[in-house]
Amino acid sequence: MTVGTREQSKKYKYYVEPSMVTELTRKTLVLILAGGEGARLKDLTRWRAKPAVPFGGKYRIIDFALSNCVNSGLRKIGVLTQYKSHSLLRHLQRGWSFMRDEIGEFVELLPAQQRTDEKAWYKGTADALYQNLDIMRRHGAEYVVVLGGDHIYTMDYTKMLIQHVQSGADFTVGCVEVPREEATGFGVMSVADDMRIIDFTEKPKDPPSIPGKPESALASMGIYIFSTRFLYDTLIEDAETSLSSHDFGKDIIPRKIKDSIAMAYDFRNEETGEPAYWRDVGTLDSYWKVNMELCDIEPELNLYNRDWPIWTYQTQHPPAKFIFDDDGRRGSAIDSLISGGCIISGSKVKRSVISFATTIESHSVVKDSVILPKVNIGKNCRITKAIIDKGCVIPDGTIIGEDIEKDKKCFHVSPEGTVLVTPRMLDQHLYSTDGENPWRHSY
Repeated sequence: MTVGTREQSKKYKYYVEPSMVTELTRKTLVLILAGGEGARLKDLTRWRAKPAVPFGGKYRIIDFALSNCVNSGLRKIGVLTQYKSHSLLRHLQRGWSFMRDEIGEFVELLPAQQRTDEKAWYKGTADALYQNLDIMRRHGAEYVVVLGGDHIYTMDYTKMLIQHVQSGADFTVGCVEVPREEATGFGVMSVADDMRIIDFTEKPKDPPSIPGKPESALASMGIYIFSTRFLYDTLIEDAETSLSSHDFGKDIIPRKIKDSIAMAYDFRNEETGEPAYWRDVGTLDSYWKVNMELCDIEPELNLYNRDWPIWTYQTQHPPAKFIFDDDGRRGSAIDSLISGGCIISGSKVKRSVISFATTIESHSVVKDSVILPKVNIGKNCRITKAIIDKGCVIPDGTIIGEDIEKDKKCFHVSPEGTVLVTPRMLDQHLYSTDGENPWRHSY
């Protein structure tokens, strides 16, 4: 953990230096799919799109894909939205409007507009691109990078882009090695020695293992690079196929590996050769685990890397504050992330992520928990292995996470025992439209 002179000099600089924009990146358009409903996150996505869910104390999930783009020198970005997109659109407008369209840099918002003759919303990932085909053509790109907006990782996309171009591929799929028992939730592929894809199955019940590694499988990261001529023809063909579900993983990738050049890009840590850090946060348990990983002494995901900053919009708050130093009433935090504007008032925080503008009052203990922004936890509370949603007011003396059966009566408890608490579950109607007058509660 010792900081050397080289690292110290980076901190002293007034700016960071993302990768250079090259001729190749100038010819590339990025489309981020951010319209998913995120139903597996339960009430955490009741009022927001999954990519807009807060993460790591100060970020939103989509910030990681967007930061990877900017740091990779990819500055032509479209974000496709659909379900419950208001908070996501607001975040993008406030935090990602700093690029200059006049010089070909932009984050363009592409909400579902029922642009086709069917007047339908996006029916799948491929249909989302098909409905924006005219916009893609207008940009005149030679390559299109398609990303999901709901994964946590850092990745230089230019390395995958270079492999795609050098291999002459029609499309390239980013993949990462995962434990075989976890691969049932992903697209799983088999590849030849030259990384050409020879088989692809979406969410198989019995995932094929990697040769020589029976406990591992090669999973799709939901990252695709297409040569545009191939992409446009394929999208039109798929739109005219009545039996298609119009999805890349279910339809296009499995069908097109037979009659096109389909390559896999193996995402690995260049220093160790091990599978690189990439996490899907599609369930409450995975969301909780990935936040907890940030509390490790040396987490795999390094948020402090000045060479690869994670950009975001952040409201202005004073520094975090820890007050009282009496026996039994000492403001402290151990192995935790504490964000700006937080006041830890005579309470104890252990191995937790505390988002901005949160107050934890005297004699309370928060352990192994993720606290979203603007939460107030009262006195004499004990919170364990919980996710507390934005704006909750936890009454004095509340105990969460110690009696799961009791928690189930009031809150949502995940299969692995993570307790989700939202304002609505506490009968605090910050966002709800329940009741005789649906608009009597302010937002």
